[in-house]
Amino acid sequence: MKKVLETAGKVCPFPLIEAKDAMKDLQSGDDLVINFDCTQATESIPRWAAEEGHTVSNYEALSDAAWTITVTKK
Repeated sequence: MKKVLETAGKVCPFPLIEAKDAMKDLQSGDDLVINFDCTQATESIPRWAAEEGHTVSNYEALSDAAWTITVTKK
Protein backbone atom coordinates (compact mmCIF):
# COMPACT_ATOMS: atom_id res chain seq x y z
CA MET A 1 0.00 0.00 0.00
CA LYS A 2 1.14 3.54 -0.66
CA LYS A 3 -0.11 6.57 1.25
CA VAL A 4 0.65 10.10 0.06
CA LEU A 5 1.00 12.87 2.63
CA GLU A 6 0.80 16.42 1.27
CA THR A 7 2.39 18.81 3.75
CA ALA A 8 3.47 21.60 1.40
CA GLY A 9 2.87 24.99 2.98
CA LYS A 10 3.16 23.63 6.53
CA VAL A 11 6.05 24.82 8.64
CA CYS A 12 8.33 22.46 10.53
CA PRO A 13 7.88 20.42 12.56
CA PHE A 14 4.39 19.65 11.18
CA PRO A 15 5.51 17.52 8.19
CA LEU A 16 7.44 15.26 10.57
CA ILE A 17 4.59 15.14 13.11
CA GLU A 18 2.08 14.25 10.38
CA ALA A 19 4.46 11.62 8.96
CA LYS A 20 4.75 9.95 12.37
CA ASP A 21 0.95 9.90 12.71
CA ALA A 22 0.43 8.57 9.17
CA MET A 23 3.00 5.80 9.70
CA LYS A 24 0.95 4.41 12.60
CA ASP A 25 -1.82 3.44 10.13
CA LEU A 26 0.49 1.56 7.76
CA GLN A 27 1.57 -2.07 7.75
CA SER A 28 5.15 -3.28 7.50
CA GLY A 29 6.36 -2.88 3.91
CA ASP A 30 3.90 -0.08 3.11
CA ASP A 31 5.19 3.18 1.62
CA LEU A 32 4.54 6.66 2.94
CA VAL A 33 5.22 9.36 0.35
CA ILE A 34 5.75 12.73 2.04
CA ASN A 35 5.67 15.88 -0.10
CA PHE A 36 6.99 18.92 1.76
CA ASP A 37 8.56 22.36 1.35
CA CYS A 38 10.09 23.12 4.72
CA THR A 39 13.88 22.86 4.64
CA GLN A 40 14.24 21.50 8.19
CA ALA A 41 12.32 18.39 7.14
CA THR A 42 15.05 17.55 4.61
CA GLU A 43 17.10 16.48 7.64
CA SER A 44 14.49 15.63 10.26
CA ILE A 45 12.41 13.18 8.19
CA PRO A 46 15.35 10.99 7.03
CA ARG A 47 16.82 11.08 10.56
CA TRP A 48 13.49 10.00 12.08
CA ALA A 49 13.11 7.21 9.50
CA ALA A 50 16.61 5.89 10.28
CA GLU A 51 16.05 6.07 14.05
CA GLU A 52 12.81 4.10 13.71
CA GLY A 53 14.34 1.50 11.41
CA HIS A 54 12.29 2.50 8.34
CA THR A 55 13.87 2.62 4.86
CA VAL A 56 14.07 5.74 2.71
CA SER A 57 13.43 4.35 -0.78
CA ASN A 58 13.16 7.64 -2.67
CA TYR A 59 14.27 11.17 -1.88
CA GLU A 60 14.32 13.93 -4.46
CA ALA A 61 13.99 17.65 -4.93
CA LEU A 62 10.89 18.62 -6.89
CA SER A 63 11.99 22.24 -7.21
CA ASP A 64 14.27 24.72 -5.44
CA ALA A 65 12.08 24.58 -2.34
CA ALA A 66 10.02 21.38 -2.52
CA TRP A 67 10.93 17.75 -1.91
CA THR A 68 9.40 14.31 -1.89
CA ILE A 69 10.57 11.42 0.25
CA THR A 70 9.26 7.88 0.33
CA VAL A 71 9.63 5.99 3.61
CA THR A 72 8.97 2.23 3.68
CA LYS A 73 7.71 1.04 7.07
CA LYS A 74 9.92 -1.51 8.81
